Amino acid sequence: MRLGVYVINLDRSVERWNIICSRAAKHGIDIVRVSATDGRNLSQKEFRDVDWKGFARHGGRAILAGEYGCYRSHLRCLASFLESDFDAALVMEDDIDVSGDLLDRTTAILAVVPSADVVKLFNHRSHGFLGVAISDFGDEVGRCLHGPQGSAACYVITRRGAQIALPFLRIMSFPFDVALERGWHHGLNVMSVRENVVNLMSSSHTSLIGKRADYNHVKFVGAKRLPTHLLRLAEYYRRIRYVLEI
Repeated sequence: MRLGVYVINLDRSVERWNIICSRAAKHGIDIVRVSATDGRNLSQKEFRDVDWKGFARHGGRAILAGEYGCYRSHLRCLASFLESDFDAALVMEDDIDVSGDLLDRTTAILAVVPSADVVKLFNHRSHGFLGVAISDFGDEVGRCLHGPQGSAACYVITRRGAQIALPFLRIMSFPFDVALERGWHHGLNVMSVRENVVNLMSSSHTSLIGKRADYNHVKFVGAKRLPTHLLRLAEYYRRIRYVLEI
């Protein structure tokens, strides 16, 4: 399997790019840079392919500019991958700490779940994990009953996965990490690891998407959040059914 390694990086984040290049070179890993969309340089009038009402209903808040940029950046990365001759793409954001065994572990994971379209290699939570396979490196793969798991900082996606994901995810109605996990919607076989394969670098403590105060500022309050609570219950039911189908 030919595995391409893609790193999403803002043009202004030169230091992050230099660090991850250095780490990758140390381990002999070739990386492809994907120039990220900087949502903070755009007005909302310049946002394209956004389901504003859908995002508000499901998220209970407005969209942050950084979220929009992140979403578009991942779609740009998937499009770039489909223009290559790689069989699968290891997609990383530029705050991932690249390890020497990353490619071998990723390839081994795909080998034990050949039907997977996406495997998330980094998550913020993995409660209710149901494992189905263990790779030669000891990485357990499966799905989580509880979610969203959070983060799209590192995942591997097959060519088939990218071909299906791009048209389904073209319209933004969720943050990208949430949209990627919704296999019950786009039909992808999305899996995850029980324990993270990678870690974040220290620079990740400074989020380029938004701080907690930014999220709180655009969050709805009171009765305006009622539709969100009801929709999240429905999503939770869909997730559980999807996970149990594994």
